[in-house]
Amino acid sequence: MGMEVDSMGRSGGLAFLWKKGVMCTFRSVSVHHMDFVVAVDEGEWRVTGFYGWPVVSDRHLSWELLRELRVSNGDFPWMCIGDFNEILFATEMKGGNRPQWQMNNFREAIDDCGIRDVAFEGYDFTYDNGQEEPDNRQSRIERAMGNERWFDMFPRARLIHMDREWSDHSHIKVILQPRPDRDVRGGKVFRFEQIWVGEEGCEEAIRKAWASGTGDLPDTLTDCAKELVEWKGIGIGKIVRDIHSKRRRLKCLNEGGRSARAINERKQIVKDIASLLKQEEIFWRQRSRALWLKEGDKNTKYFHQKEGQRKKKNHIAKLIDDDGREHNGTVAVAAVAKEYRPERR
Repeated sequence: MGMEVDSMGRSGGLAFLWKKGVMCTFRSVSVHHMDFVVAVDEGEWRVTGFYGWPVVSDRHLSWELLRELRVSNGDFPWMCIGDFNEILFATEMKGGNRPQWQMNNFREAIDDCGIRDVAFEGYDFTYDNGQEEPDNRQSRIERAMGNERWFDMFPRARLIHMDREWSDHSHIKVILQPRPDRDVRGGKVFRFEQIWVGEEGCEEAIRKAWASGTGDLPDTLTDCAKELVEWKGIGIGKIVRDIHSKRRRLKCLNEGGRSARAINERKQIVKDIASLLKQEEIFWRQRSRALWLKEGDKNTKYFHQKEGQRKKKNHIAKLIDDDGREHNGTVAVAAVAKEYRPERR
């Protein structure tokens, strides 16, 4: 479910989305803000998505709107998040200079509203103009701020500056209730992946295993799986590791200098990440069996959910052997499956 406001040319554009079952009550909207009340276990709180005026001469309108939103807030816990197109301090900009009066006007507005920053993690700046040095400009113009009642409700909340990829802006994400670190799960069951079809070496690995097999189908399939794992790695795990590796390098480039070489390398890595994400999409499409997905969708979380539903269905409760006897239970079913011999032609 959601609501959107169209962009103004290449600037602006707002969208507010929420999961089914989450209670969101609409309050107000304009081309520069979207305002909702969200009901959660902790109680109701207000969230405002904000887009500040990009032209400096109009920037005072941003602060007038922010103050109006504060007046209409009443006693609600309130968080305001978005692109304010302004910084609070000179240290929030790299390259160039910001007039002190611009920053003062922003500071006065948030003081009048009684809100303060949500502590962030990640790179210091959320915007990069993509130019080579010495013309490169970076700044922290995206942020999230809350009033004291909101911080009382979410005392451990933090803001994440996501690593910038295709856009000149970084995504930002608020974590309301950070989870403790969890242990990584162990090994996974082998599965043949559709994305391997057509790749060099795949057919040869299968032929090698099949030719050296003993004739026993389960053993031959096990040998085939071993050959494919040795050839390609561990399926989706390798794709995910490659994505993480590329993004770690991208993070270094985002936070480093802006030489022509670094900018060109960054462009190539962004293309590599796009290719890997496409492979990940194909992987989960195969797993979910939801083949009606439109090309280009990146909603892999949806596929994870569909895969989970499929696993619930793909359970063999019983098997009937060649003599017509019914076998129940994991061990008995596995024994019948292992003894099965397809007719040779």
